[in-house]
Order: sequence, then C-alpha cells, then structure tokens
Amino acid sequence: MAAKDRHASRRNKLISKIKKADADALLVTSENNVTYLTGFSGDSSYLIIGPNITLMISDTRYTTQIEEECSGVDVYIRTARDQMADVVGKLAKKAGIRKLGFESHIVTVKLRDSIDKELKATELVPTSDLVEELRSIKDSYEIAETRLAVRYAERGFETLRSNLRRDLTELQVAHDLEHSMRTFGAERAGFDPIVAVGNRAALPHARPGKDTIGSSDFVLVDWGAETTSNYRSDLTRVLVTGRVLPKLRKIYEVVLLAQKRAIAAIRPGAECVKVDEIARSTIADAGYGKKFGHGVGHSIGLQIHEFPRFSPISDEVLKPGMILTVEPGIYFPGWGGVRIEDDVLVTRDGHEVLSTVPKEFDQQICDIR
Repeated sequence: MAAKDRHASRRNKLISKIKKADADALLVTSENNVTYLTGFSGDSSYLIIGPNITLMISDTRYTTQIEEECSGVDVYIRTARDQMADVVGKLAKKAGIRKLGFESHIVTVKLRDSIDKELKATELVPTSDLVEELRSIKDSYEIAETRLAVRYAERGFETLRSNLRRDLTELQVAHDLEHSMRTFGAERAGFDPIVAVGNRAALPHARPGKDTIGSSDFVLVDWGAETTSNYRSDLTRVLVTGRVLPKLRKIYEVVLLAQKRAIAAIRPGAECVKVDEIARSTIADAGYGKKFGHGVGHSIGLQIHEFPRFSPISDEVLKPGMILTVEPGIYFPGWGGVRIEDDVLVTRDGHEVLSTVPKEFDQQICDIR
C-alpha cells in the first residue's frame, strides 16, 4: 500500500471513532499522532480532522516539507504573529464545527482554556486515546519497520559484544552501541541506551556513568534502534563479564523462565493482565516477588512506550498486529539486577518473537580483554 493510501486509511478509521465520540471533528495535537495520520515528520503542527475536514495547521518552516511528505491534507500556514489557539478557533468557526474533540491526555489545561476562549460557539469535547487505539494495531508496513528496528539493534549488540573491554566505561559502551546501530542504518537509538554494571543493574532505568565493565562480573544492557520512519525496538540482555556467580545464574534462570512462560501465553484474545500475572507469579513462586515491581511489558511503535501494556492493572485484550515487549526482572539494591526483554508480535494464531539475540544463561558469558 502506498504511503498516501496508508495514511488515508488511518484517517478514515479515525473518523469513525470521532463520530462515536459525539464530535464533529478532532483536534490532534500529539506530534506522533499527526505523523501517524499524515506522514509529516516535523513538529509544532496540529491536525483538525472530521468527515468534512482534514486540515493541518503548521508554520512557514514546514511549507515545502508538508508538500513533500503529505497527501490528501489541506494546509493552513500560520505566521509568526499567529497564536495557535487563535488559529484553531478561527478555522473551527469557518468549518462550522459545533463540537470539537481534543486529546485530553495530551492537551494542557492552559492550552485547553486558550482554545476554548477562542471557540465561542464551539463546544470542546474531551477524548482520550482515539489515535493511540488505532496505533496499537500495526499494519504490514509498521511490522516491517519494527523488524528492521530489531535488526539494527541486534547488529549493534553483536558489535558491542565483539568490542567489549574491561577498561570501557558504561558511557563509552552506550555511545559505541548507538554509533554501531547508526552505522548499520538506524536513524538513532530508540532511546538512551542503559548500560549498568554490577550493583547499578538494580536500577531499572540506570543512566550510564563512569563505572568500568571490569569493575563487576556482569552488565545489563537495555537498548533499541529507531528507523528512519521512527519505528523502534527495545531489548535487554545481561552479559557475564567476569566470574559466573551462582546467585546470578539462579536469578537469571528464574527471570528467563518467567519471560518464556509469559511469551508462550501471548495470542489473540489473551488478557494483558493474565500475561503479566504469569510472569509475576513465576517470580513470586521462586521467592522474589518483592524484587519485581514494574509491569511485564509495553507496546512499541512511534514511541518506545505505547498502548497497551502488560501490567497488573491492564484491562486490555491482545489483538493481531500488536507488538509488545516482554521484560520481567528481579532487582536487589546494592547487588544488581537481571532483566530479559524481547519484542513480540501478536499473530492471527499466536505470536512471533521478533528478536533473536541468544538469551540462555551460558550464551551470556563473555571472554573479554
């Protein structure tokens, strides 16, 4: 499917949702949502969309870029003197919109009040996650882009393992990893890579620092790549860089079992909360329940954390086309932690693990200089 047809199809699906939300049109303010619906890769631009209107509001920086990237979209280019709220009010009035939906999970109270002040005869209707619900089901193009993001990440990690040295700092390894992924074709890292040595691996979102690889016996690496179309991957592995600690092996095997059991439960119709519970109960049964606090996984796409999620409070059901991470972990402050993460596609009859980085414990043992 051509890009223009792909974006038009997405907009048509959204219009059906807008009607169900009892609105005449929707003001899309999320940059990622604007990109998803139009193909526009810039920022600071809104989209008003409804049965009778598809209008992007941007500024003079993007006039040519919109012409190159977008199709089937009318454009209003505002000047430096135009306030966005004023423009939205003027265009809504001109289009005869009486009920204008807005992304209540995105729009600030200040922006909402500013727009409302300009709308006068138009009612603002709060909506939530209309576009995000569409984004949760990836089409063939998005699945292909995610596969590509996974490949970039995997090739970068292979280079990391080959070049790992005891004297390298966490920060140097993180920088080298991102450089490698870019060399293989990635636009950039999907997020700031986490490289956490030893006890710092107990921080699920540790920031790479000056600790060297050789200062401990293991290192946790959480990384991903982003394609030129902004789709992302997200993986985690723990490498053994020194002694093979019995405690590390024991904890690793529990986390790996929890992850494998959760992945095995992924299929259309499965409840996200049940997948989370499978991994969580495996860890709890091994005696480490209090050492695992975060959700088991999340969707990926144009953002690294998308809808839906595997968590104890999720009420979502899996559908074909969803892509989620599965990443249980066990963390001991002062000692370290283990997390194993892969990207999984929900297929029509089950699932497919998109990532292929080896993850058995003995496969994580590195002979480094």
